[in-house]
Amino acid sequence: ELCQSCSHWIARKPLFFTILYTPLYHPRGIPIALFPSEGPRGLASWRKTMKKQLRIGILVAVSALLFSPDIPLAAQGQMQDSSRRLYDRVMEEFKHRDYEAALAGFRFFIEVHGHSALAANAQYWIGECQYRLGRYKDSLASFYNVVSYYPLSPKLAASTLKIGQAYTKLGDPDKARMMFERVVDQYPDSSEAELARKAIDTTNAKSEPVSHTLE
Repeated sequence: ELCQSCSHWIARKPLFFTILYTPLYHPRGIPIALFPSEGPRGLASWRKTMKKQLRIGILVAVSALLFSPDIPLAAQGQMQDSSRRLYDRVMEEFKHRDYEAALAGFRFFIEVHGHSALAANAQYWIGECQYRLGRYKDSLASFYNVVSYYPLSPKLAASTLKIGQAYTKLGDPDKARMMFERVVDQYPDSSEAELARKAIDTTNAKSEPVSHTLE
């Protein structure tokens, strides 16, 4: 149970408390921790968790403020580039290799800016985050979403290539090769096509029988 002084502090800063405390729940609804456990190792782990949750919480809070229905229409007109600012902020998380935070950020972007010109890019980066986290089946679904729902996206070639790479990771070389060949056929002059050709060559080299010289 929280002491009286802590309760007063929480009451004065409900938004800040919500940002920090709510994400610290386990997916099953079990609270993980509000305060650090004893010892330097427990304190360091708590600080790391709080720092990550704070970054995600800031993204949510800032976006909630930007897109509040109480903001006048004139002010909304001055924030037409807000989707770009949020997108760039989430990309910073990705560039710093915090793929969990970036994954949460891009998913939130899709929810808020599902019809934005950057929605297809955000969907692609969701798949990229999952791929780099080793969630290859999840990344397949995300990259297929780009191909299926954003037919004019500049990320089509990259998504098709990543589908092939995900199939490779999942141990399905036939499907991987099919996707690599599709990249070469449909986007022959792209940088992704060059990578696809190299992947096909690698697949061919692995499938060639090895001759043994008898002595």
